Amino acid sequence: MAVGFAYAPFASHPDASRGRLHAEPESATRSVFQRDRDRIIHSTAFRRLKQKTQVFIAHEGDHYRTRLTHSLEVAQIARSISRVLGLDEDLAEALALAHDLGHTPFGHAGEDALDTVMLPYGGFDHNAQTLRILTKLEQRYAEFDGLNLTWETLEGVVKHNGPLLPSIEKLPAAIAEYAAGHDLELDTYPSAEAQVAALSDDIAYNSHDIEDGLRAEMFSIDDLVELPLIGPIINAVTTRYAALQQSRLVHELTRRMINRMVDDCIAETRRRVAAAGIASAAAVRALPSPVAAFSAEMKTSEQAVRAFLHARLYNHFQQKRSHRRARRIVAELFAVFIDEPGCLPTEWQTRLDASGATDKTARLIADYIAGMTDRFALDEHRRLCGQE
Repeated sequence: MAVGFAYAPFASHPDASRGRLHAEPESATRSVFQRDRDRIIHSTAFRRLKQKTQVFIAHEGDHYRTRLTHSLEVAQIARSISRVLGLDEDLAEALALAHDLGHTPFGHAGEDALDTVMLPYGGFDHNAQTLRILTKLEQRYAEFDGLNLTWETLEGVVKHNGPLLPSIEKLPAAIAEYAAGHDLELDTYPSAEAQVAALSDDIAYNSHDIEDGLRAEMFSIDDLVELPLIGPIINAVTTRYAALQQSRLVHELTRRMINRMVDDCIAETRRRVAAAGIASAAAVRALPSPVAAFSAEMKTSEQAVRAFLHARLYNHFQQKRSHRRARRIVAELFAVFIDEPGCLPTEWQTRLDASGATDKTARLIADYIAGMTDRFALDEHRRLCGQE
């Protein structure tokens, strides 16, 4: 934190962290949350995000967001909100940078396909996969698997969208297995920093998917003028700058959307903190509802924007075609490996369970496929199946 920074009473203070599963000496120059962030940035899974789909498959254009650029944008927004609210910026940033590590190649289409083929073996969930990466699959350190992150970071990764119990009927296996030995208190809300990171994700993808959709010409500025939040911004910009070129208009729209959502989140969070009399991080977790949130008016506007994006971008026929191809590639890769595990690279074959249990083999294959970048998945599919 900057010199003179004052933590809010309800912030997660690094000196009060519940620590790491595996005890180790801490840094003399970095807080525990700074160190978590740095470990995430240096991880193999984080580097792979540069070639993983956000909305558009990576090779479709150099200027579209990837999972990496999206995660960096979420982190910037989360830090900005956290600083104003007096929260721990480093914890919020760590959570923002880690939140998409478990995504498959080809975005949600790839996840849907992997979940379908994995249904007999416990299914696939990208949030659970993120935990699996952070606690098991990253193998960098001499004394433990995973990154050995603090309790607060792992809790925030798993619960950034809210409590998992009792709302989820059956916990993903990776979360249930880990929580059995390291209680993440799955029935409570996470820290305010985790809640801010989740809202920052919403802010980033709503605004930037609008920008990317306009770039791809899947809809036009004229299609947006009736939307709440967006329409008034367009009218204000075009009124003041009548002859503004579209690229500048789109940037003005994007940045003003972000600013308005950030300002609303800060104001509503402050209102909720005052109304509930929250004076500690523990009090945040004890609440029956989130402390970081949009106002009712902004939530309605945000839902309208999201509905528009689903109708005009995510379900656009060009996206449907890409998604169909992506699902086929993932399903066919899984079929090859489950039929012939010997086709896995040698380093992955060494991880196969000695008993040959099908469910363990399937989970290993899911780990391998989920870790692929878009480009590598296309290349691997071409090598194994002889086609795209």
